[in-house]
Amino acid sequence: MIFEYLIKENKEEFLSKVREISQYLSIDHDWLMLTMWFETARTFDHRIVNKVSGATGLIQFMPSTARSLGTTTEALRNMSNVEQLDYVKRYLAPYRGKMKNWLDVYCAVFYPAAIGKPDSFVITSDIVAKQNPVFDLNKDLDIHKWEIRQALQKSIPNEYKHLFL
Repeated sequence: MIFEYLIKENKEEFLSKVREISQYLSIDHDWLMLTMWFETARTFDHRIVNKVSGATGLIQFMPSTARSLGTTTEALRNMSNVEQLDYVKRYLAPYRGKMKNWLDVYCAVFYPAAIGKPDSFVITSDIVAKQNPVFDLNKDLDIHKWEIRQALQKSIPNEYKHLFL
């Protein structure tokens, strides 16, 4: 499994649960691993917090998202990486059967309206673009799905690039 060398705590249990969740969601486990890797600033630190938004954890749960799942970002931060995966599964469950590729899995976390949309799909929110400049490649304050794809592909280490073409 990609990036497994970055899992520092509960490694075997964590990887087993990622496989289980991926099977339940009918997605490739590497797609989920890529999403968590990117969202944790390439660390898999399940306690990581975005200082601007307060987003926390493996998929950067926003405070409002945590509340909608019956928890808080503080509670998520205090969970083990394996426990937090239960909330990753709960968050992604409504998209089961809709995520057809790695970019759809990432979009389920970043901007669910983009799931299944073509690369020409545009997120026309200045706020989203300003908070995520890594995706606004042409700096027009619109984020096209192709920009998300390109930014993610660029960040992937060479040994894994062939998995995310």
